[in-house]
Amino acid sequence: MPANTSTATPANTSDPVAAVRRFNRFYTRAIGLLEKGYLGTPYTLAEGRVLYEIAKGDGVTAKAVGEITGLDAGYLSRIVGRLERDGAVSRRRSAADGRSALLSLTEHGQTVFAPFDQRSDALVEGMIGGLAPAQRARLTDAMGEVEALLGATAAGPVLLRRHRPGDMGWIVERHGVTYAREYGWNGHIEAETARICADFLDGYDPAVERCWIAERDGERIGCVFLVKDQEAGVARLRLLMLEPAARGLGLGKRLVAECVGFARAAGYREIVLWTHAVLTAARGIYAAQGFELERTSTHDDFGHPEISETWRLKL
Repeated sequence: MPANTSTATPANTSDPVAAVRRFNRFYTRAIGLLEKGYLGTPYTLAEGRVLYEIAKGDGVTAKAVGEITGLDAGYLSRIVGRLERDGAVSRRRSAADGRSALLSLTEHGQTVFAPFDQRSDALVEGMIGGLAPAQRARLTDAMGEVEALLGATAAGPVLLRRHRPGDMGWIVERHGVTYAREYGWNGHIEAETARICADFLDGYDPAVERCWIAERDGERIGCVFLVKDQEAGVARLRLLMLEPAARGLGLGKRLVAECVGFARAAGYREIVLWTHAVLTAARGIYAAQGFELERTSTHDDFGHPEISETWRLKL
């Protein structure tokens, strides 16, 4: 397909208000916002957006959806109510905070959302399909500039969701890069992380195991796992990791609290974990949650001597 060679009259930049309104009219028509049912679904744009955030969050609170979308709390409540009546969304109490309800798609909701998501991708691909690679780069750069100038890039809320395809590769890569850069560890940490991720996927039991991915504005910024230990009735906390930009937000404490709450709800009697003395921030989080240091040892698996530690929490 040839590159887009539209010769539409450019907006009058001497009147920014008129230019922005002109662009809004163009874009709302281009992506089908004026249609009665968005993307051929029985839902409006607002309902579709809420469905999207619940699908991507998988265990997100209504409050978080409201913060992301900017929807009025009453209006959002009515939308969630409709999605529940349609059998597309269910809610459950948070194991970590009994005051919060977590929203997830039902099996029917997943059936509804899959074509909705695919049509959205297809719509955008149809819009940019005629652009050459250089033109696509110009487009995305321009869109980023619009977001920056209008303040849309201010950091949004951090969402915790379950793992999806592609997450394990990211976890392995980020562990390798982060620990090499910050502690000088060798490639063994990446190999060890890959084994943990592979074992998790191969034996995943969703009733008693979980991987949480922390995400902000669609970007992964942290993770943690809770898995069955070899010892009966004991869970193992693994691979707690935060991107540097996500530190200082209380996110590590939040991830560990999710593990503890989930472990209690799943019927575990203890949680055990393995860490290193050099990881002082993580150790502080574990201690604050009630974990106690059980034993230490020294190894050089990561390229130089490190003091490893086993911590345990009785639930």
